[in-house]
Order: sequence, then C-alpha cells, then structure tokens
Amino acid sequence: MKIYSKIDKGVVRNSNQDAYFAGEISQDVTFAVVCDGMGGANAGNVASGTAVKTISEYIIKSYRNNMSAEDIAKMLKNAIISANIEIYDMSSKNEHLSGMGTTVVAAVVRDGNAVIANVGDSRIYLVDDKLTQLTTDHSIVQTLIESGKITPEDAKVHPRKNVITRALGAEAEVAVDISEYGLSGGNTLLLCTDGLTNFATEEDILKTFKQNDISAVAEKLVELANNGGGGDNITAVTLTM
Repeated sequence: MKIYSKIDKGVVRNSNQDAYFAGEISQDVTFAVVCDGMGGANAGNVASGTAVKTISEYIIKSYRNNMSAEDIAKMLKNAIISANIEIYDMSSKNEHLSGMGTTVVAAVVRDGNAVIANVGDSRIYLVDDKLTQLTTDHSIVQTLIESGKITPEDAKVHPRKNVITRALGAEAEVAVDISEYGLSGGNTLLLCTDGLTNFATEEDILKTFKQNDISAVAEKLVELANNGGGGDNITAVTLTM
C-alpha cells in the first residue's frame, strides 16, 4: 500500500482540532485513523488526539496475523469503543473538557480487503474511475435526506449541515458502523474530515485524483478546500493498493 496524508488548519480557524495516524502493522497490513474534534478551548484537540492515540495503540497491540476479517472488524470496533470510554471519562472528570467529542473514520486493509468504521460525519471514499462514499454520515441533514424531507443538494446549504448525531465521547456508549469491502489494484481509500467535503465538491475531488500523481493528491485536496473557502480544519489520507 502507498500512504500519503496532509493536515491543515484551513484559512479561517486559529487552531487545528483534526488528528490522524496512518501506517503499516506489517508489509501486508495497513491502517489509518482520522478524527475531527469538537469542544471549547483545547477540548476538541484533546478529544481527537486521544481517539487517534487510543485506537492506533489498540490496533497495533491487538492485531494478529491469523485474524479473520470478522476478527479484524471486532478489533476495530473495540478500539473505537475503548476510545469512547477514554474520552467520556476524561470529559466527566475535568470541567474544562466537559462536552468534548470527536468524529472518527478508520480503515484496516489486508490482502485487498478493507474493514472500515465510522462515527460522525468524517468520511471514507473508494476512488477508482469514480468516487464512491463508503460511510454514511451521522448527521441531522443525513437523517433529513433519508426521510425524504430534503435532497442531497439541499443538505449542502442547510443551516444545520454541521450538526452531527453521533460522536465519540458524547455518551457513555457509542454505536459504531462497521463495513467490509474488497479492493482491486489501483483502488484508493480516501479518509477525510468535513473540512474537505464542505469546501470541495465530489466532482473536483475526483478530478484532483485523476489529474495528479497519487503522491501529490492529499496535498492538492487540502489546497482545493482552502481555495474553496478553507472554513474548517482539513485532513486527507490516501491508501492506495
């Protein structure tokens, strides 16, 4: 797998509440975690940083070569649940961290098989000749779309488009969406925060992949979002077969 990444605070925010980690457990196993924190002062930074650290360490310590895809899915889910407990406990014990939380998207890729997980509205896309969103946002506007009350086009300008319905640390327990996908040679997984998807269209994101070497795409995506307004922190991680 080829791994490339870029993180940026954007052109409006004074601090960066995104966090990520991407790397290899072995030559055949790659994983990535991307989080977008929320909360006053530095609480969002603490939430996202804690989640990335807890999930990454859990995966590295727990992974075994003889794991089935089902075992990997359970490991990934348990890693995220552990992060939720850690963040929730921290926010409960420290008034300065009260109410903090974070989104998370994560992927473990082995032998052309990807196990992915998400909580919140950060996203994972599959990129080949098109861009396919693999995760479902846990957000107010997604709920409205699914109920038929608004269209996806309406969602892009909805006043509550940034309100999420699920986050790590918000409650003592969290529901984690887990899926499994097969990858082919040349396929790429894009893990990103909404600082990218709120300020760049999917058409332009796909165009960026098609017009650039994969080694430059993450950086070009950040430039794209900043040129689109850069109103939020931006993180993009690409994992390519």
